Amino acid sequence: MRNALESITLTDLEYLDGIHTHLDGVLRRIDREGGKENIPVVGTAVGRFLRVIAAAVGAKRVLEIGTAIGYSALWTGGALPRGGELVGIEPDHARAQRARMNWREAKLGAKLTVHEAPALEVLPKLRGPFDLAFIDALKEEYGEYLDGALPLLRRGGVVAVDNLLWGGRASGSRPDDRGASTKAIRRFNKRFLSDDRLVATILPVGDGVGLGVKR
Repeated sequence: MRNALESITLTDLEYLDGIHTHLDGVLRRIDREGGKENIPVVGTAVGRFLRVIAAAVGAKRVLEIGTAIGYSALWTGGALPRGGELVGIEPDHARAQRARMNWREAKLGAKLTVHEAPALEVLPKLRGPFDLAFIDALKEEYGEYLDGALPLLRRGGVVAVDNLLWGGRASGSRPDDRGASTKAIRRFNKRFLSDDRLVATILPVGDGVGLGVKR
């Protein structure tokens, strides 16, 4: 099996990080807070990837399942036009409030709406179409999130899913913890790649990002 990643080193990754534009104040602060407080925010490479995807599909409406304190929302939000909208789902009130505060500080032209309830309760109540959906919440519910999000996505819209390598536990490059989340990620990965509603792949970006285009 040919895989260019076999030749990529830490030096290569540091080089790529160094030639990118440095994080602005709000993103830099949230990245630091997420690490310090052990809040699950996406890696910087995943954030950059999301912004490019949002721009590539000309996203005007984005659905985010798992907003936390708004880090990934700021990445995609930075590609939205004035008058666009990001609809987030974050059941933790304190985190949802911080996401709103961070969005205001970033002074984005798009609107942020955060629903403070479990995603499986919110999804049936939402109205599409959305151009992009990003999934990064409870791993055991990934399959149900996908089923809830796809009907809301326009044809040709994109769904992105984070943590599909699950820190090496999905592939076995790290010891299998036999946890429910690990088993769920493995089931989801197989299902995601074979879902006939999507043209899909899983990319070795960050902790593994699934990318699918709705047929």
